[in-house]
Amino acid sequence: MTRPAFGLVVVGLGAALAPLDIAVNVALPAITGHFALALGDVQWLVICYVLVYGSLMLVAGKLGDLFGHRLIFRIGLAISAVGCAACAVAPDWPLFLWARAGQGVGTALALACAPALATSLYPESGRTRALGAFAAAQGIAAAAGPLLGGALIGLWDWPAVYWMRVPLALLALALSGVLPSPKPDARPFDALGALLLAFSMSALLLALALSQRAGVPGWTAAALAASALLGVAAFIHRENRFPEPIIRPALFADAAFSIPNILNVLANLAGFAILLLTPYYLVNTLGLSVAASGLVLTLTFAGGIASASLAAAIVRRIGQRPAAFAGIVVEVLALLALGRGGADTPVLLVALPLLALGLGQGLLTVAYTDIVTATLARRDRGVAGSLALLTRTLGIVSGATVLTALHATGAAGLAGPEAFLAGYRFAFTTAAFGLAGALAISCLWPRAWFPR
Repeated sequence: MTRPAFGLVVVGLGAALAPLDIAVNVALPAITGHFALALGDVQWLVICYVLVYGSLMLVAGKLGDLFGHRLIFRIGLAISAVGCAACAVAPDWPLFLWARAGQGVGTALALACAPALATSLYPESGRTRALGAFAAAQGIAAAAGPLLGGALIGLWDWPAVYWMRVPLALLALALSGVLPSPKPDARPFDALGALLLAFSMSALLLALALSQRAGVPGWTAAALAASALLGVAAFIHRENRFPEPIIRPALFADAAFSIPNILNVLANLAGFAILLLTPYYLVNTLGLSVAASGLVLTLTFAGGIASASLAAAIVRRIGQRPAAFAGIVVEVLALLALGRGGADTPVLLVALPLLALGLGQGLLTVAYTDIVTATLARRDRGVAGSLALLTRTLGIVSGATVLTALHATGAAGLAGPEAFLAGYRFAFTTAAFGLAGALAISCLWPRAWFPR
């Protein structure tokens, strides 16, 4: 492109639809009241969306590789606009959930192709720079989501968190003509493999989501997890025999490829403690106002934006894998520091680890995505980008389950504020040591982090 920076802005606008969905969290009380829901029922708003886009992510990336990333990106933007509008005007709860599922389809199609489009705007020497700029744009949108959501709900009502994304999607769609549009690839599409993969991912994500619901029998989540494993086995069997697999299972036999993927899942699992537990700690334990708490939490996003912007220079200096390793180490240290928090901890000693955690996560995101992108063939850039996004999603969804259980374990036998604080410290400390332990074990295969 003659103007790659402008193309990157267009890709960033379209991809921002996903992180802006954080604004929905601010609207949950209003949505619960509008549809007269029980508190447990509103969780399906999140489950429907994440389940659909998470299960379709890799398939959408493959569709982009075969039929053109710009085409699939544009279809995703159009579906997202319709889905957001349908959520805003849904007359009842079942139709609202169907609209959320449709929004998930649009997110999968648009977001899966966004990293591939970003890298296509620059020569191969500028790949890491493009991925860093894309990650920074995602961080900006994630930080802006709660602020925009709160302001818009105050001015109008909860449908505003959906309406605000309709013009954004349409603007990105209107400007997307400037993006590269290669000819469709003649390779065959593995429809059966796509169905098996979508089934496996949806069963796994649903098992993780239901495992934390008190009213759901334990055997339900176990049966879904077993179904997911069977689906993965069938998918691997299929892909090993199909001439053009969605992703080659043999890739994961190489520790240099599988270890960064596993550690990215675990790093996002541990880091989700910030969004899950820290808001309660800041408000209920430290006594901050909701506004002040939001500003402190924004430091994590600020750190991620800053390190994503600098990641290309860091990767160029020390390499992809050492940079990813360093990002995980920084996150471990930040989690350990946060796990020492108490009722009398100065806000500064909470703010600095939050900033450091964002710095570590931003560096890891860019360096890890660059590892995956460099490993797969250039014709599979859609699969590479969507795999990086999928491992992040798996980490976040599993984090909600694991961290909730860790908090309950740490708080067992206590009551009141002491119970929360004990659970908070236990969850953060255990997550930090767990991530550090996994990183230490991965060093048994030094080629994963420090190739010669």
